[in-house]
Amino acid sequence: MSLPVIDVAKARQLVAEGAVLVDVREPDERAREHIPGTKHAPLSSLQRVEATGAMAVIFHCRSGARTGANAARLGEAAGCEAYLLEGGLEAWKRAGLPVATDRKQPIEIMRQVQILAGSLIVLGVVLGIWVAPTFLAVSAFVGAGLVFAGSTGWCGMAKLLAVMPWNRTVRKALA
Repeated sequence: MSLPVIDVAKARQLVAEGAVLVDVREPDERAREHIPGTKHAPLSSLQRVEATGAMAVIFHCRSGARTGANAARLGEAAGCEAYLLEGGLEAWKRAGLPVATDRKQPIEIMRQVQILAGSLIVLGVVLGIWVAPTFLAVSAFVGAGLVFAGSTGWCGMAKLLAVMPWNRTVRKALA
C-alpha cells in the first residue's frame, strides 16, 4: 500500500480542515525540535494512530525518507485517510512555518553515534600514521561495530550514549 505524498502547502490546508499531523520520529529527535500541535507516534512502537474525529492523518519524519520507507505500515496504522509529508520537518522549516526548538535537549542519539564513530575512526588513522600503526585497530574496531550495527539493528555505541548524563535530559523532558 502506497500513501499519497503531499507538499507543505497541501498539508497546511488539510490541517486547517481537520487533519492531524503525526510525527513518527523517536522521542530523542522530537525533544529537540518538533512542529507545534503534532501528535507523537514513534515508528519504533507504532501500533495504531489515535486521531479521534480527524478526517485524515499526515505522517512526517525529519526528511521524508523514513515515512516513505514505511508507507504501508503507516497506512495500516492510520485507520483513516493518510498522507506523507514530502520533505518532512526539513520542508516545513524551509517553508518558514513554526517549529518548536529546545536547544537544551541533546542532539539525537544517531547523530551522536555518527559524530563519535567518525571522530574515533579519524583519530585511529591519524594516530596510526603519526604515532604507531597499532592505533589503526581503533578505526578497524569502530568500523566493525558500525557494520555489526547496520547488519543486526543493535548498536552498542547508541546504547552507551543513551545512558550518558547529557542524554538524561530527554527522558526527563518526556516523562
